[in-house]
Amino acid sequence: MEHPADRLRCSICITAYNEQANIGRLLEAMVDQHLHVVEISEIIVVASACTDNTVPIVREWMERDPRIKLIEQPRREGKTAAINLFLQAATEDICVIESGDTLPHESAIEHMVRMFQDPLVGMTGAHKVPVNTPEHIAGLFTYLRLQMEHELCLDIPRLGELIAFRKVLTYIPPDVAMDEAFVEAFIVRGGMQVRYAPDAVVYNTGPSSIGDFVRQRRRNHAGHLYLQHKYGYKVSSLRKRKVARIAFLEAWKAIWGTVRLIWVLFLLGFLEAWSRALGWFDFAVRKDRHVVWDMAWSQKADVKQEREAAEQRAADAKGVASPLAVNKPQG
Repeated sequence: MEHPADRLRCSICITAYNEQANIGRLLEAMVDQHLHVVEISEIIVVASACTDNTVPIVREWMERDPRIKLIEQPRREGKTAAINLFLQAATEDICVIESGDTLPHESAIEHMVRMFQDPLVGMTGAHKVPVNTPEHIAGLFTYLRLQMEHELCLDIPRLGELIAFRKVLTYIPPDVAMDEAFVEAFIVRGGMQVRYAPDAVVYNTGPSSIGDFVRQRRRNHAGHLYLQHKYGYKVSSLRKRKVARIAFLEAWKAIWGTVRLIWVLFLLGFLEAWSRALGWFDFAVRKDRHVVWDMAWSQKADVKQEREAAEQRAADAKGVASPLAVNKPQG
């Protein structure tokens, strides 16, 4: 198989433990990634002592796509051990690691790996988005935490769930629980940059109970503290002042948004009541005012032009090209 010389080739690792509910969808998403300057050479699933249908599902996908490979661990030894098996087997210099309980957006790998066109970049990470609706209190906590984490990553990256890095290490110490943070420390100390890829979206299901939320946050914090204690590296989430500042800004935005919503609802209610009072006057006193409309002249506009202008304003606010402008025929 020939590879274009200018493509950035990568090896992908999927760590899986009893992921029968998601592994098929995940492999499908990987196979169907929208790629331009990036090429996926191999997709290696490391299945750790799975007792469900994870392995049979992976084997079915292996028959569909020769890039998919399987490494089975007879015993569950932790995510770090699974990653070490992948690092020994990976053939490319850019490695991508994704948890088996997540799902990447169709362009996630492209957005992450293309950053390695810059030789100074050593590691990139995706933007985590929860699929839980914030209706339950635990879902709301997960949504708010990941929103704060996103804001923090825009300033100082703290990567996880889906990461990519140059293969500058082939082994992670088995006592390290937070593999992403260890790789981040290794990359930074090697003089390379860690960058956040906000357009590389990866979806995950957050804890749906308070107990699971606490368990997840407890183990993550313990892992980060251990990394700081033994290896002297502090991830951005341990920088209390910065986290507190972001939390304050997010709280302020929520409060201000609530105040604005109350004001808008009050104004809307007042205008609706006033309009109905005038309508009653027209009906009860003027009798025929409703027959020949008093025109709302601001509605008389070129709808297509107004739509394109609205799309352009939204695109400008996000700093991207308008999809209508991009797809607009020439001439």
